Amino acid sequence: VQLVESGGGLVQPGGSLRLSCVASGFSFSTSRMSWFRQAPGKDRELVATIASAGGNTNYADSVKGRFTIARDNAKNTVYLQMNSLKPEDTAVYYCNARIFWGQGTQVTVSS
Repeated sequence: VQLVESGGGLVQPGGSLRLSCVASGFSFSTSRMSWFRQAPGKDRELVATIASAGGNTNYADSVKGRFTIARDNAKNTVYLQMNSLKPEDTAVYYCNARIFWGQGTQVTVSS
């Protein structure tokens, strides 16, 4: 099983980033997919989750209205569009499916 995240980087407050996670080695199209994040000194927290067919999504209160999770089952890929980024969004972002985790991608929001 592999989950490979990409798309992180340094962005100014108010900016946008789109994270991608390409999955392999399991049944992606039947799996709920999630994005988590972990800031330094803090616990890992759930950011967003999307059902296998893509119609059901949920978000942490802190990102509602700013982040959008989406998936393309034909490409075994899940996305996290992040808009209006804030310094408090700085963290390592992880892709998750069942018990599997990606290696994480760093997002830094700073001027």
